[in-house]
Amino acid sequence: MEKLKFSEEEKRQIVQKVKIYFTEELDQDIGNFDAEFLIDFFAEEVGAYFYNRGLYDAQALFSKKVDELGESIYELERPTEFSR
Repeated sequence: MEKLKFSEEEKRQIVQKVKIYFTEELDQDIGNFDAEFLIDFFAEEVGAYFYNRGLYDAQALFSKKVDELGESIYELERPTEFSR
């Protein structure tokens, strides 16, 4: 897996969210450097967990849609004298 990378705009927005969280929830002010350092730490150490969860969710959705497609195809069958 490639290292998790964010665009500059994404990183700016994430940094802002981290800073707001620290201020509102922990009553601590942190600077941009500290927020970026924390984001890099989480991306490196726990990012794969979130990434994998996204893959599992995508796989489950894909499987569900394939099943629905199979049902839709089955509904297109026309009656014949042949029985399964």
